[in-house]
Amino acid sequence: MTATVAGHRTYSANPAPAAADARVVAWVERMAALTQPDQIVWCDGSDEERQGLIDGLVEAGTLTQLNQDKRPGSYLARSHPDDVARVESRTFICSRDEADAGPTNNWADPTEMRETLDDLFDGCMRGRTMYVVPFSMGPVGSPLARVGVQVTDSPYVVISTGTMTRMGTQALRQITPNNAWVPAVHTVGAPLAPGEEDVAWPCSDTKYIVHYPEDREIWSYGSAYGGNAILAKKAFALRIASAIGRDEGWIAAHMLLLKVTNPRGRVFHVAAAFPSACGKTNFAMLQPSIPEWKVETIGDDIAWLAPGADGRLRAINPEAGFFGVAPGTGEDTNPVAVDMLKRDVVFTNVALTDDGDVWWEGLTEEPPAHLTDWRGNDWTPDSPTPAAHPNSRFTVAASQCSTIADTWDDPAGVPIDAIIFGGRRATNVPLVTEARDWEHGVYLGATLASERTAAAEGTVGELRRDPFAMLPFSGTHMGDHWQHWLNVGADLDRQGEAPAIFQVNWFRKGEDGKFLWPGFAENARVLAWILDRVDGRASYTDGPLGRMPVDGSINYSAAGMTRDKWDALFEVNQESLQAEAVDTSRFLASYGDAVPEAVHAQHEELLKNLN
Repeated sequence: MTATVAGHRTYSANPAPAAADARVVAWVERMAALTQPDQIVWCDGSDEERQGLIDGLVEAGTLTQLNQDKRPGSYLARSHPDDVARVESRTFICSRDEADAGPTNNWADPTEMRETLDDLFDGCMRGRTMYVVPFSMGPVGSPLARVGVQVTDSPYVVISTGTMTRMGTQALRQITPNNAWVPAVHTVGAPLAPGEEDVAWPCSDTKYIVHYPEDREIWSYGSAYGGNAILAKKAFALRIASAIGRDEGWIAAHMLLLKVTNPRGRVFHVAAAFPSACGKTNFAMLQPSIPEWKVETIGDDIAWLAPGADGRLRAINPEAGFFGVAPGTGEDTNPVAVDMLKRDVVFTNVALTDDGDVWWEGLTEEPPAHLTDWRGNDWTPDSPTPAAHPNSRFTVAASQCSTIADTWDDPAGVPIDAIIFGGRRATNVPLVTEARDWEHGVYLGATLASERTAAAEGTVGELRRDPFAMLPFSGTHMGDHWQHWLNVGADLDRQGEAPAIFQVNWFRKGEDGKFLWPGFAENARVLAWILDRVDGRASYTDGPLGRMPVDGSINYSAAGMTRDKWDALFEVNQESLQAEAVDTSRFLASYGDAVPEAVHAQHEELLKNLN
């Protein structure tokens, strides 16, 4: 069929599905009037639709089909060299009151931003197709799930959203006249004039990723990469969801989720927050080095935590796939992930082998003699640049993970027994510390710091505070986010059901600059101590930073550790910690009056302990 909207050009469109709510149909028509696509396609999420989009992307040069004998159903995408990661400097929280965005977010006046975006989006999809992509974050129909609709002119984004969410007609059916939904608008910002030839990876030098927390709305312009464009991920599942959760009494968290069974058959569930590229996927797919402990995967990146009817904190993984960092993922570090990537994967910005397979730094100990790098250039081990971009990614369905738990998509969520915070710290932070109570745990999360990674802008290795691993992802004032954690914990505490909170650090280094702890599979020994603490079976000793394992409660020698290295993992350097505490005081002061009194009180307690 064809349609004309309010004086704009005619476009072709497949009819809106019968299941589409009238509000969604009207919104799509408004977006078409603004962006002026050549055609509109309502996506149903079918396998046939997905394969048709992939075939079109191969023909356009956006995807390269890999060797189907080695990597069946898999493809490689190479982005524009300037469109390779989240663009934090162009990400905005447009709350109605600037104070509600806080000092960690880029704020812009929502009225002025809408005027700016209206100008940019005017005709931005000319020559392209607008895809209407309904999706559910969380199991379809779950009381913990939320739904959204994204319009986009990028078929790469459509297939990525199809992997990362429950996308299609069933999700669309969840939007009823009495049901809220999140509208998300995305364009690559590269309209085509009649007869103009397209490029393999269209994007724009001008980029905006804009969130309206009160309106529950997302607009993205100019990028086709990752969380800039797959708006269900960080934009919805964290930035907008953090505002929804604050208003509704649940928490959107940058956390992985684990199911762990101990040798006595008790099942635990763990939520853990790590900044990007700090080993989240490795920990989410942990293969324990200790016998009779079983670890299963529920999610690797985002968790939604809500008090349940039973008084316990319950969690779902709102995503349906993994958008993982490729470099560093190998047989030695994460054999589960390597096995998961054998088929039906879209790789982005990794290297291509001469026989049509993929490679990245860390996949194998020795690199191939020749590769085509992520830019499409010849590469050898003598080349001065990496073969794969440091932030190169894989997109794969969670169902392909061999360690996926049978409860990973339980509509009721799973009950959380322990919460873990961790970052990449070379000094000061011990291997593992237990918070003395919920308020102390919130303080550990609020003051979390990590060395900057390739997934974000800035100097790699620079130490930055990353509260709750949410610094780039909170759609609210960070101080309000801390208070929200305190509020949720207070309600759980009243019922005696608040999970224990811990902090870990796999990355502490010795005087020789080498990591002290072997990490990876051996992290199970730390996890076992944490859950034995929950089970009341492990002892601790008090320290200025919290509770730490008593001597002998973790078999470090079985992990290949010497006594000297073990002691160094827990060394409390008074002078160094006092210096960091002064820096923490400045950090808290930067939030002004928004810092909860309980966080100030915990900091004063730390200063007293150190002095």
